[in-house]
Amino acid sequence: MGVDDKVKNAAQKAAGKAKSAVGDALDDRDLKAEGKADQTKASLKQAGENVKDAVKDAAKD
Repeated sequence: MGVDDKVKNAAQKAAGKAKSAVGDALDDRDLKAEGKADQTKASLKQAGENVKDAVKDAAKD
């Protein structure tokens, strides 16, 4: 996985946490849910990249 992918995933996850916190502070359920969804998307992307890395490592052995 490229460093740029790691940075993008981390940024998306951080933005999702911030959005969720703002939604919580403003009692905006939709914004909070949107933030949680962003965090989940970032986590899923990261998991997919980890699988790709594992397959590449296994192929080298």
